[in-house]
Amino acid sequence: MALTFHFAARSDVGLVRKDNQDSGYAGPHLLVVADGMGGHAGGDIASATVITELVEIDHDSLTASEASTQLSRAITSANQEIARTFEDNPELEGMGTTVTAVMRARNKLIIAHIGDSRAYLLREGRLAQVTKDHSFVQTLIDEGRITEEEASTHPQRSVVTRVLTGAADDEPDVGAREARVGDRYMLCSDGLSGFVALDTIEEILAGDTPPGRAADSLVSLAIRAGAPDNVTVIVADVVEASTTPSTQPQVVGSAALRRPAKRVDNSPAGRAAALTAQDDDEGVELDEEGSSSRGGRWLRRIGALVVALLLVGAAAYAGYAWTQQQYYVGAQDGQVTVYRGVAQDLGPISLHSAVDQTDIPLSELPSFYRDEVRATISVDSRTAANQRVDSLRVAAKKCGQLRATGEPCGR
Repeated sequence: MALTFHFAARSDVGLVRKDNQDSGYAGPHLLVVADGMGGHAGGDIASATVITELVEIDHDSLTASEASTQLSRAITSANQEIARTFEDNPELEGMGTTVTAVMRARNKLIIAHIGDSRAYLLREGRLAQVTKDHSFVQTLIDEGRITEEEASTHPQRSVVTRVLTGAADDEPDVGAREARVGDRYMLCSDGLSGFVALDTIEEILAGDTPPGRAADSLVSLAIRAGAPDNVTVIVADVVEASTTPSTQPQVVGSAALRRPAKRVDNSPAGRAAALTAQDDDEGVELDEEGSSSRGGRWLRRIGALVVALLLVGAAAYAGYAWTQQQYYVGAQDGQVTVYRGVAQDLGPISLHSAVDQTDIPLSELPSFYRDEVRATISVDSRTAANQRVDSLRVAAKKCGQLRATGEPCGR
């Protein structure tokens, strides 16, 4: 049974900070959250560097052993790139980033982790943390000097003990878990886990909502809690590959502004299947019976055809009604636009119509977001469409601020 992720990624700068140093990536086989540190001059670059390196390994042709090796190598490569960046730009001293990544390899999940971003698993309605913080307060907990409750309010709860800084000995913890259909994973930066109670997170994730709505709700909770830090959330369900439509990978946070990830190519197996797939021609049955028999057969065929046409008509009407309950974000006349329907036509019949052409020019968006809008972004509701437009407006604003300082955006 082939498995994949049904996923959504969200990131918000929060209410206090001016820049988003978080980066996130969600794809069919790979989830990554990176929380940068080092101030505006370095944290955002460090976290974006991780996404740029890891996005290349989002494919489904690896065994668990191969995936573990490739994930470790990609994180090492990102760490080496951080070191090179610092060597070329001494003013970036102190830059670094956490990394929490989950990579699917057949029926296994490989988890790599360094820092205090987190991965959680919701299984059968119960939420459990599957990573262990590399932080000062976690050390105190392990030594029995403070409790979990005391750690949540400790004045040094944000002090991390291990992150990627470019040093040769910066290595993540790597482990493996079984992938089960029905499991829901949530990756987040401490902008969520540090300010929203675990039981509240569990309640949201356990609700009967798709990943996008769950991620939106969690970010909103962090904002209502004051959101003094950047907030990045990825929610992903483990599903059978045949039960979910293909979804474009999502890049959020600093990585979308500064170092947009390359689009993930189809797997070798998928490309081969596409090249070799052929429609089988139905054989023509030769009728050797008499003319009377042939006449009866044709009457039966005509009757069956009429019934089939009636059924097709009913199905077509139901299908059209369903499309008019869907929404997506696309482009019209160079502007970000919300559409009702689906981004397809059925012959002369259009299955979509523009309902809100926004004031956001495509040209102002980072290139990854611009490509996403051109390819259309499917959402679950009009409310979700409005929320996605709001996030695009923030990205366009941040991109404009970068260009105003002479720094390229989304190169």
